[in-house]
Amino acid sequence: MNLNNLTFSYFHLIHSGGYNLDMVFLLIMVEKEIDVKDLCKKSPKLEALYQGIYRKGLITETGKITLTGKALLTFVNETEQVEVFLKKKKPVTDDFNSWWLAYPGTDTFTYQDKLFSGTRSLRTKKEDCKSKFNKILEEGEYTVKEMIDALEFEVLQKKNNSIKEKTNKLTFMQNSLTYLNQRSFEPFIELIKAGVKIIETPKNTGGTDI
Repeated sequence: MNLNNLTFSYFHLIHSGGYNLDMVFLLIMVEKEIDVKDLCKKSPKLEALYQGIYRKGLITETGKITLTGKALLTFVNETEQVEVFLKKKKPVTDDFNSWWLAYPGTDTFTYQDKLFSGTRSLRTKKEDCKSKFNKILEEGEYTVKEMIDALEFEVLQKKNNSIKEKTNKLTFMQNSLTYLNQRSFEPFIELIKAGVKIIETPKNTGGTDI
């Protein structure tokens, strides 16, 4: 952080974004992987400051710097006063809608000409899901494509198992909000990264599954 860059214009832009220099300094410590969370617990004011950078989306719940946090530090360290660095990287609405439509509406489905009856609605609390989904994307660890691919992987796996075991496995799918809150997509993203593939079960066969 170059203090020579901190002109009044910088000061004004930082404040217009809802931030302050205390937050910037604390964020620099986070970026250096200093355990500031425990350090801040020693002072109520510092604890409030730490909670402030979390609420503003500068760090994740686990204390890692987010894309928004990185953008703020990039702005502070740039010699040109570019306001775009203070704009939060908000996921496009279409990103969430694509994921939302990929999520099964209910646990009733037809697969390989076989009807599996269910009793549950799987999409629930859309606005809460949107908020959680966007927060996950802002952390910068996963992409929209990875999130959708992981979801489709799990759904296809459950459908294949339903054919194989002749029972509805999709009924065990979490509702959409629980799925996001528990980050159930993570193991499937790792499987995909490891090169594991799941193939649609051919009609009139038992098929196999991972």
